[in-house]
Order: sequence, then C-alpha cells, then structure tokens
Amino acid sequence: MPPLDHRQISLGLKRVPLWSQRAQTIRRTFVFDGFLGSVDFVNRVARMAEKVDHHPDINIRWNKVTLALTTHSQGGLTKKDFALARHCDETFERNF
Repeated sequence: MPPLDHRQISLGLKRVPLWSQRAQTIRRTFVFDGFLGSVDFVNRVARMAEKVDHHPDINIRWNKVTLALTTHSQGGLTKKDFALARHCDETFERNF
C-alpha cells in the first residue's frame, strides 16, 4: 500500500476531522472521566489494531489518551492509518 499524497491526506483528514497531521503521522487526543476509562479505551484499540495488524503509538496520561498513526513500512500515511482512525473514533463514540 503506497503512501498517500498531500491531496489524499487532506481528503482523509476531512473524514476524521478531530485528527491532525504532524509530519508523517495523524494524531488525536481522547479525554475520559478517569484513568480506568483511558485504559479501557486503549485495550479496545489494542484488540482492534492487532486484528488489522496496524499498531498506533499510544500515550496515556491519566484521563487522556493520544494516538499517533503512521505506516512505518511505507514511510508515511496510508489508507490503513485513516481506516484505523475512523475505527478509533467509532469506538470512542459508542463506548465513552
């Protein structure tokens, strides 16, 4: 799967408007009521990421979880990153 060009990245960001681009990654911070909500979300994301063999960088800070996505093997952003971002958004919306 080849890396996306600037136009494709812009279109992808419109589909996940709460995510932002930083260099060759897209990232979003999710906020929860407390630490256990953060960990529950991370566990859900981890199971989903394992199924699709695409793993985000995860930073947990008490009630905040920041996810950063990139396709390291391709040296940039691919469709896989935007698909996983949408799954993470849906998981958050449905469960938290």
